[in-house]
Amino acid sequence: MSAIPLIFTSGWASGIDAYAVVLLMGLLGRYGHMGAVPPTLERTDVLVAAGALFSVQFVADKIPYLDSASDIVHTVIRPVLGAAIGALLAGHAHTLPQAAAAAVGGGTALATHLIKTGVRMGVNTSPEPFSNIIVSVIENLTVAGMVVFALLHPVPAALLAAALLIGGLIAVIFLASRIRKFWRNRRERRLARQAGGVRTRPLRRLPMA
Repeated sequence: MSAIPLIFTSGWASGIDAYAVVLLMGLLGRYGHMGAVPPTLERTDVLVAAGALFSVQFVADKIPYLDSASDIVHTVIRPVLGAAIGALLAGHAHTLPQAAAAAVGGGTALATHLIKTGVRMGVNTSPEPFSNIIVSVIENLTVAGMVVFALLHPVPAALLAAALLIGGLIAVIFLASRIRKFWRNRRERRLARQAGGVRTRPLRRLPMA
């Protein structure tokens, strides 16, 4: 069977949390004996690094505004990891040229990442922190479920990932006003910090006549 569905779904999941994808696929390949998992992801050093980075991301992703800052930083990281996973999957299955597989994985990861970033910006305009935590937990569970589902049933998982991608795009459109509010609030906070850092110069006393 072609590796395209698995590459597409892994790219989708990587756009949300690439470290979780690497860690989960590596563990399933190493201990669950999933044949589709590239041996590179099963290496101990890869699993340790992915586990450490996932732990940091897991906490940061549940703190309002810090999660959006992390998303901005990961605009490059997630697509690169999605492309790398795609290339590894293609090389292992011998069904796709690695360059094309990297394009599919990286492109899908970038699209998902941009949607995730937009949704989180909209959620962060909510005055309470619980909605952010709930959304983050849902993302964690969805990524885990989709990775397992993709390894067991690649084609249905890819179709579901495509539906979720479209659904995320629709959510971003509905949250457009909140996203603009996020950037407006961010700009106002930056201007307030800059204004607070400006010190007025003391007036010089004129000499007495």
